[in-house]
Amino acid sequence: MKERKLLWVLLVMLTALFLAACTANEDAGEPQEGTDTEEGNDEDGEDGEAAEETPDLDGKTLYINNGQEPASFDPSVGFDQVSWDPLNNLMEGLTRLDENSEAAEGVAESWDITEDGLTYTFHLREDANWSNGDPVVAEDFVFAWKHMLDPDTASPAAFLAYYIEGGEEYNSGDGSADDVNVTAVDDKTLEVVLIQPTGFFLDLLTNPAFFPINHQIAEETPDWYAEADTFVANGPFMLETWEHDSEMIFAKNPEYWDVDAVKLDYVHFSMVNDTNTQYQMFQTGELDTASIPPEMSDELIDGDDVFIGESGGLEFYRFNLTEEPFQNKKIRQAFSYAINRDDIAEYVVKQGVEPAYGFVSPGFTAPDGKDFREENGDLLSFDPDLGKQLLEEGMQEEGYDELPPVVLTYSTSDVNQAVAETMQNMLSENLGIDVTLENQEWNVFSEAQQNLELQFSRSSFLNDYADPVNFLESFISDSYMNRTGFESAEYDELIEKGKSETDEEKRYEYLYEAERMLAEEMIAMPIRYYNVVVLEADGVEGILRHPVGYFDLKYADKAE
Repeated sequence: MKERKLLWVLLVMLTALFLAACTANEDAGEPQEGTDTEEGNDEDGEDGEAAEETPDLDGKTLYINNGQEPASFDPSVGFDQVSWDPLNNLMEGLTRLDENSEAAEGVAESWDITEDGLTYTFHLREDANWSNGDPVVAEDFVFAWKHMLDPDTASPAAFLAYYIEGGEEYNSGDGSADDVNVTAVDDKTLEVVLIQPTGFFLDLLTNPAFFPINHQIAEETPDWYAEADTFVANGPFMLETWEHDSEMIFAKNPEYWDVDAVKLDYVHFSMVNDTNTQYQMFQTGELDTASIPPEMSDELIDGDDVFIGESGGLEFYRFNLTEEPFQNKKIRQAFSYAINRDDIAEYVVKQGVEPAYGFVSPGFTAPDGKDFREENGDLLSFDPDLGKQLLEEGMQEEGYDELPPVVLTYSTSDVNQAVAETMQNMLSENLGIDVTLENQEWNVFSEAQQNLELQFSRSSFLNDYADPVNFLESFISDSYMNRTGFESAEYDELIEKGKSETDEEKRYEYLYEAERMLAEEMIAMPIRYYNVVVLEADGVEGILRHPVGYFDLKYADKAE
């Protein structure tokens, strides 16, 4: 039996390797495979497509791959990994993740917090400037955050600013910009009032959505972020050139307050979304970092030039509770029990990823010093016999003689297809269910999932900030990220307490309970956690790849 199972898993893998597919952005913060920051499994175009000749730059230059064109360099709009990673090196918020991946001083050199935890007063650095020489002032943050919350901006990140008093009301159309309680006390003092104590607020502010915008430039040139000649940066690097869909060149920003810490003169970003092509570029020295093609994982994963790190994120599948047969909890649970996550991680995705038996990924430290994942334990298991029993009970409850047709939809990519085909076979073998597969280009897929038009669909999530509530809050009743039709006043209350409780031990207990409820309701089915697997050339050092956050080149160096 085991030999037969492994045979079809391997057949699925071999089929996927011959497929060329377009990369799809998946959810808020979805990793773009084939970039420096993820395991590099998606492809775009034909295998082995020729890369353009890498330019020679006069100075210490790091050559890396962004995978594809950023969605937007407007910090409020570019809410995905291919935008975040470059933006995090062009710009800087009030706080910045340090070498220990903890929120530390950025544009703000210090801050004061009132005893009730509601009011934050940030003191901006006197020497914080934009790349055009303008000082970074408090009004730049006021402008940027209200721009994010403006309903006309349609920012997918706006929900992150709901912790600010008046933020949700303005974004939902029930309030005005004047109601957003963020104030420029003077040029270098910013005051922010929250709706409730939020212990992770400083971590939240490291997200690119909270980066400032030079309000004078933006008022004169609303699309300032769209081209290199109008873009202004306040981070370690500035945007020298930008050939859309091809390459970007960053230069050291002489106006950056900590410019002496920046060792690189230039960073050259390619946009090659073919894993084999970017690996070939790494071999020939055209790239200093690259992801490992999945078919070469076993051969390369243990090499001395491989960096492997944690990444706070999850691949999972959503059930649409508004469509048959997934209105029935037992049927949803049956599907979950039929999936062997160990096999998917080991034989399909590979790259050293871990199977997911919970929703919150490892890497979040609880008040008792233990990891959240360790503390709440495995909430799922592989149990085909129990799955068959639950399927039968669920069908009886719904009066089904046979299960209504099931369509599993995924966004176009070779690994997404391989995982989907593996799950299709597992559901057939373990439950006797015939599932139809459908792949869609990302923009079509994303809209359909958001509109609850997909019955059973693939999703993924990368944490926006370093707290487990970030993933769990996605499934409150009115969340933009819910996309399942699930509504529960009990769950909403647990998340509310998981945000506002000032006793950290109690707060984590609410979050543990919320995660257990998700597992019981099985509105979404976890598959595997993300990690970071990157090839790194000799002489490259100092790149920070944060488990929850973005990669940072401020301290990067390269031997000449």
